[in-house]
Amino acid sequence: MQKRLLLFSGISGAMAVALGAMAAHFLKSKLETGLITQANLQTFDTAARYQMYHSIVILVIEMLSDKIKSKLLTKAAYCFMIGIICFSGSLYILATAGLTGLTNFSWIGPITPIGGLFFISGWLLLAFSSFNSSK
Repeated sequence: MQKRLLLFSGISGAMAVALGAMAAHFLKSKLETGLITQANLQTFDTAARYQMYHSIVILVIEMLSDKIKSKLLTKAAYCFMIGIICFSGSLYILATAGLTGLTNFSWIGPITPIGGLFFISGWLLLAFSSFNSSK
């Protein structure tokens, strides 16, 4: 489990940096075309920030897993992983829909709050893992 968390955290963190840089440079340069709006840019930035925050938390969970033995800790990490995919992933798609031509993906909008619920669940599981640990 630890290697899987470390792998996901590292790849996800790298992606968050790359996508954040893409927003700051490439997407920002597309504002004048009208295919990306300032709101789209802010949405994309939110996705990258939340991805980075939760990538770091997954890394911290991996580091804590030797000291705190709790199944809830593992479940929290998986909630964060699903949250990154659903929340950040859906926001990336929605924010760039005009640029990528994926305008028929509006059905993906409801996935964003589902990802948010996974983030909230992950934080609660992280908190409750303190009561359910064997160390």
